[in-house]
Amino acid sequence: MSRLIYWFRADLRLADSPALAAACRAATSLIPVYVNSPPDVSTRWGFARSSTQRQQYLSETLTALDAQLRALGSRLIILDGPAPEALATFVQAVQAERIVCETIAAPEEQEEVSQLRALGIKVQEHWQSTMFDPDALPFDIGSMPDVFTGFRQRIESNKCLVRTSIAQPKTLPPLPDTLKFNGLGIGAPHDRPTSIDFCPTSNAASTAAGTFANTSTSVSAGEQAALQYLAEYFSGSYASTYKLTRNQLSGTHFSTKFSLWLALGTVSAPTIIEHLRRYEAQHGANESTYWIWFELLWRDYFRFLHLKYGRALYTRHGLRKSDDGRILDELASLTTSGARTAFARWTEGNTRNSLVNAGMNELRATGWISNRMRQIVASYLIYDFKLDWRAGAAWFESQLLDYDVYSNQGNWLYIAGLGTDPRGGRRMNLDKQALEHDPEGNYRKYWTAT
Repeated sequence: MSRLIYWFRADLRLADSPALAAACRAATSLIPVYVNSPPDVSTRWGFARSSTQRQQYLSETLTALDAQLRALGSRLIILDGPAPEALATFVQAVQAERIVCETIAAPEEQEEVSQLRALGIKVQEHWQSTMFDPDALPFDIGSMPDVFTGFRQRIESNKCLVRTSIAQPKTLPPLPDTLKFNGLGIGAPHDRPTSIDFCPTSNAASTAAGTFANTSTSVSAGEQAALQYLAEYFSGSYASTYKLTRNQLSGTHFSTKFSLWLALGTVSAPTIIEHLRRYEAQHGANESTYWIWFELLWRDYFRFLHLKYGRALYTRHGLRKSDDGRILDELASLTTSGARTAFARWTEGNTRNSLVNAGMNELRATGWISNRMRQIVASYLIYDFKLDWRAGAAWFESQLLDYDVYSNQGNWLYIAGLGTDPRGGRRMNLDKQALEHDPEGNYRKYWTAT
């Protein structure tokens, strides 16, 4: 008898999950588990690691996943973290043979698995978060081109094939007949509403220029909501105009917003690509549909970059080396009162730049800002306030509903010039950005008035 635990991590779905499919094939009984980190955990920078909005969105997603599992005769077991301790206790209590989970190539997530193995617990990992399997790449990870353009050109010139998605299991191995849950901190997902607004309606936000959409868009949590959103997005013409609208600051479909579901893994990148290819077959491919592929390829790139460089991506100096060739790792830099005050002004939207303030206010209020605004506010923190980029990355982790460990780290390194960007940094001209992306000032008026 194989009693296995399936540990859901950043893959909160049933369809297109090779790791879950492998667990189902091997198990005679399967226990689906999610480990919830304590909500009061703080970062080294002194603020909560996860905002209330982000915790709520996760809770709603877990509720949706639990409903899917119950429809198949199972359920989701919620353990309170930290993960190694919680899972070790649970494995012993339920006498599980091993844990099956997806691979996450970020330092903390890898350390969790290492600690479990050090305790003698078998953990079977599966890589599944990219469009391409590592073995299907035209290079090994160690010789992967560092610069994105070289990475993209190798992928495209070799006509690499996106991994084919797999269907949701029709059945799941049953839960064990008897489980001793007492005293293990086990619970079910909280019963909460399953939608959250990231672009609240405002009567003051209308504009003839159309730079701010006076609409309310509701983000529903979970896999079914993700698939419904994909169907809606590709039923219109949004994909054919994406490259023209992607740098807008607000609105409903100016960007794909796929990241809101990709971040928690309620939909996979191969599934999105399959929707995109069907759309192109029906409506034709153009530069905009290519750009959706292009952005998803960036997502893969940041993941493979983690496989290549690992912890070096998390040091203060990133991949920049000192004269003696060592990669440096300094302590947190918010050690002076001036630095702490400046960082607080940035997070609170209380700087001297109204565009930055508007973006930070929107982020704090909604848990989301456009990709363009993310670059703008990151540039300001790094080049105007001259603060440690890692503190900014941690604030994004705390606030963003679509926080993704790989993309968040990769993008902050990119702006700071400490990753693989050949230009060595992306300081933005904020006056130019305001003129190009908020010429009438409507975005700034709305988000600095609320």
